[in-house]
Amino acid sequence: MCALTITAVAVGSAHAQEVKEKPPMYSYVGNWAIPRAQWAEMDKNTAADAKVLDKALAAGTIIGHGNDVNLVHEADGATHDDWWSAMSMAGVINVLEQFYQSGTATTPVLASATKHYDNIYVSRFYNWHPGTYKNVYTHVGSYKLKADAPDDAVETLSKSLIVPLLEKMLADGAIHEYEIDTQAIHSDAPGTFSVVYIAANADGLDKVNAAVQETLKSSPLTGPAFGSMTESAAHRDYLARTSATYK
Repeated sequence: MCALTITAVAVGSAHAQEVKEKPPMYSYVGNWAIPRAQWAEMDKNTAADAKVLDKALAAGTIIGHGNDVNLVHEADGATHDDWWSAMSMAGVINVLEQFYQSGTATTPVLASATKHYDNIYVSRFYNWHPGTYKNVYTHVGSYKLKADAPDDAVETLSKSLIVPLLEKMLADGAIHEYEIDTQAIHSDAPGTFSVVYIAANADGLDKVNAAVQETLKSSPLTGPAFGSMTESAAHRDYLARTSATYK
């Protein structure tokens, strides 16, 4: 049943757009839980980090970077993050080492964090508009595959469902970037993936949600196809205010 459903949806999507896997893009994300009294200092720290990242972008070491302020707080969750993306693991790690060597990884405001954790992701389905964007919004949907999902589940869902929708949103200007991430370094159990997009403004969030609802309405097999491969109880969302630059 699962295979038949996915095949039907994939065939319908193939007529509209052929989606191909891209070379791997790696992203480092450093997450911090910063006390509210230190948020102004965190803004200063982020601005200093951006100077290092701008140089790495100009040198071609990375293809994008940015920072996020979490808008929907959890009791024990992160409040801020910094991130950068490169077309190789070496590009990601070389920039990380620059921060360690310069001492900026141990500034007082970072030392005040009540929690800190990192992730390195890899994506083979992504796209962006070059440019610098301030006060835009990042939405992350995190999903866990079912134990019996096929090995190519993320690829299948990306090609047949997710990428065609997000490419349309990119072309319409509702979003500036999207990527479908899995962990390159497995700090969590394998089998999770994230659908990430940067909305051009708050209206962009509504436009993506409306496009999802329209897809579910016009293609009734879409919802069951996605649900047949993912654990609904494990789904989580993240929403942040973002500053980002892409080459």
